[in-house]
Amino acid sequence: MLAFRLARGAHPVVQLRRLLVAAASAGTGFLLLCTLAYAMEHPGAGAGLRLAWCAAPVAATVYFAVAVARTDPGTRPRSGLSAVGLGPGRLMVLATISTAVACTLGSMLALLFFLHLRGDVSGFPFDGSAADLLAADQPLPVAAALTLLAVVPLAASAASAFVLRPHATKTAAGAAGTPRGAKARPATAPRPDAEAAPESGPSTRPEPSTGPGTDPATGPAAPAPPPSGLPWGVALLAAGLAVETYTSRSGTAPRTGLPLPGSADGSPAGVLAGWALTALGLVLAGPGLTYLCGRLLQAVRPGALRLLAGRVLQEEARRIGRPLGVLCAVASGAYASIVLYAGPRPEAGPLTTLGVLLVGGCAVLTLATASVEARQARSETTSALLRLGAPATVLRGSAALRAGALLAVFGPLTWVVAQLAALPLTP
Repeated sequence: MLAFRLARGAHPVVQLRRLLVAAASAGTGFLLLCTLAYAMEHPGAGAGLRLAWCAAPVAATVYFAVAVARTDPGTRPRSGLSAVGLGPGRLMVLATISTAVACTLGSMLALLFFLHLRGDVSGFPFDGSAADLLAADQPLPVAAALTLLAVVPLAASAASAFVLRPHATKTAAGAAGTPRGAKARPATAPRPDAEAAPESGPSTRPEPSTGPGTDPATGPAAPAPPPSGLPWGVALLAAGLAVETYTSRSGTAPRTGLPLPGSADGSPAGVLAGWALTALGLVLAGPGLTYLCGRLLQAVRPGALRLLAGRVLQEEARRIGRPLGVLCAVASGAYASIVLYAGPRPEAGPLTTLGVLLVGGCAVLTLATASVEARQARSETTSALLRLGAPATVLRGSAALRAGALLAVFGPLTWVVAQLAALPLTP
């Protein structure tokens, strides 16, 4: 009940994000049900391969749901909540329940719309308008339909619980500035005979801090370490392009390896494997490239504006780098699909179009949600800068500079990868 109360009293923007998660879950659930209907009409005729195509919308929906759960203000740890039993573990459970409720609502809407188009539910417009395509002449297997509809809620809930799981907290001494690995000494009252202690031998009294740069509690934070996935991402990116080129140019690859849902033609399985490796490489390389953008902004005698923008990018590299990589992979794949269907092949069907819209929309919304999370994470730093007298134009200029740097790096990269991925598909 507490999860429902938190959801009901949330901000309208938070409610909108949850409704978007429900909409994405509804679209993915409808695709899965349409795949089930195809399997009922054509048993053993590539239904499993069509179901494999739904893995991309499922992954995109789950990724978006996890991003929304991370930015939910109702489940963020705050001071005083542990005293009333709302510790990190309980807040993680609340976030998981909220994610499950939103995804389940979307799955139920997908089932209702599917039954409506089949003609099983009447009283609405377009009753039974897709009865021929959705196997309306056969009874719907309830167990199979419910199993497919439970995929997104279960996967999103499990992923949210894993990402938001409580980590090992530091001790009170460590939080107060004790270096990691050093033993914290208990704070005790001075002994009455402290002044009578012999002066010989090393003193055990802590020396005062010589400055903020040497005090671990008040000194300036060091830049975040660079992400380690850039070499692996580049290697997977090159491997994916090589696999795609080799498979498409070899005469042994069948041209109808994996049929696209909603169309009569297909694409070679090797080409699709190359696309998958390329997308994974872009996702792994995203944080490293974002960190590199921050380093480039701070190169060659930076001013305050470039220094601030570069340091923020370094701190946010892991948070927004992967969504940027996902968006680049989706954009390059969309360009390659446009090239693929611009030739003599038949046009993409409605289910393929729905899947592309789901993947692309979830990628864009995930990046926007990650940007909101990054803004929330640096809210204290922004408030401190404003209290110190920093003009608001500096903060806006830093944001514009960060966006320009990311666009200057990821834009050409996406175009080059899209060109290389579409090159083997051209006749």
